[in-house]
Amino acid sequence: MELYDITVIGGGPSGLFALFYAGMRGAKAKVIDALPELGGQLYALYPEKYIYDMPGIPAITGQALVDQCVEQAFQWPHAKCMEERVIDVARQPDGTIKIVTDKAEHLSKTVILANGIGAFKPRKLAAPTAGAFEGKGLQYYARSFDEYAGKRVVVVGGGDSAVDYALAITPKAASLAVVHRSPFRAHPHTVEQLRASSATLYQPDYEVKEVHGNAELSAVTIHQTKSKEEIRIECDTILCALGFVSDLGEVKKWGIELDGNGIKVDTATQETSVKGIYAAGDVVQHAGKLKLIACGTSEAAIAVNQAMNFMDPSQKIQPVHSSNLTLPISAKVGAQP
Repeated sequence: MELYDITVIGGGPSGLFALFYAGMRGAKAKVIDALPELGGQLYALYPEKYIYDMPGIPAITGQALVDQCVEQAFQWPHAKCMEERVIDVARQPDGTIKIVTDKAEHLSKTVILANGIGAFKPRKLAAPTAGAFEGKGLQYYARSFDEYAGKRVVVVGGGDSAVDYALAITPKAASLAVVHRSPFRAHPHTVEQLRASSATLYQPDYEVKEVHGNAELSAVTIHQTKSKEEIRIECDTILCALGFVSDLGEVKKWGIELDGNGIKVDTATQETSVKGIYAAGDVVQHAGKLKLIACGTSEAAIAVNQAMNFMDPSQKIQPVHSSNLTLPISAKVGAQP
């Protein structure tokens, strides 16, 4: 069994940046992910959703960001193991870490957990008959906005995903309405954009009361929870963005200390309660945690640098300058002498 310096579990943006930084530090690295493609939640759920809070990038779609993260990470020939679900991670008597998946076993000197929120399921629309229309007009994911072209769409929810979906779909759809029971919880700027768009907003204090249709969805009845007013909206699609219920699943069995539904880390090092195992991104939980991609990538860089020092204390935790790092040839093209 080949021994790696750093094995990253999870191929989302945080995991990909950990791979990039592992390459920068000259580490022999591998990534393991349960999905068929790299990108994590962005690949699985939000490929066309715009992301606005990446440094230096005013706006970028989830898929475009994934593509750039993959290109950045694989400037080095990292090993890639896709469609493998990690079952166990444990330190061995010799100090190495064995990773057992549903397909193979892997051996590593250190591990970085970047497996996001774990297994996740969408919060379901509670309205009567809603379940009968899943896959027949009622959706919880939007992988391609083009599928809404010319359709009458109702978006249910008031967070960032709901508002971003509504903004992206409105120019394509025949009509779009947003239904939410509370004040919007999205970025104020995007909320302003939505209010200025042609979308019809039923918010706050509006909820879906009933979903209608025969073989396919045809309408939805909403009601104002205070006045009890009811409104029937003819529609072809209901897109629910109500958040997700997550479960760390197998992680709970690995002997790593948890904090609620996340992994507890030393925030100075990103190390977990098990020596040589680090964590970064949405899987991490602590009092000051911000679940932003930008923060996850920062945590990934800290984890890699700490892992290098853990493997070899003579390795600097803080690289002095990029010229001290193991850069690929592509990164050196055009460099000044």
